[in-house]
Amino acid sequence: MKNLLLLAALTCGIAQAETVACHVSYGGETQVIRAQPATTPYTVAPTSIGSYFMFRLVFERQPPGLAAIKLYTYADRDPPQGAVLLHQADYLYPPPPVNKRNGQYGFTGLQRVYEPIRDGELYYWCELTK
Repeated sequence: MKNLLLLAALTCGIAQAETVACHVSYGGETQVIRAQPATTPYTVAPTSIGSYFMFRLVFERQPPGLAAIKLYTYADRDPPQGAVLLHQADYLYPPPPVNKRNGQYGFTGLQRVYEPIRDGELYYWCELTK
């Protein structure tokens, strides 16, 4: 019986785990990129957005003094340049509470990233979810 209660408690804890969800729009399509807390943030790979952008979301809760949510947007250029950083944003974790009236775009607000060579534009906003 104790084992069943422990398993139920652990399962509920996993279901209630915080994640960061970023709503990324490009070329008329929106996809949601989710991240759970990373223990090795340097290994988090970017997600391809369309044929040109890449979006990287890193969620760090440990150590507490350095906890942050970090967002990177890259242009995926041809070699030899490869991925080129266009935009980086860092947010403290936990982020401040979202204003209920103006918080439709989560803790980041609506962000725009422009790429001048191909005239591309990417939009994103992120929220903390359970």
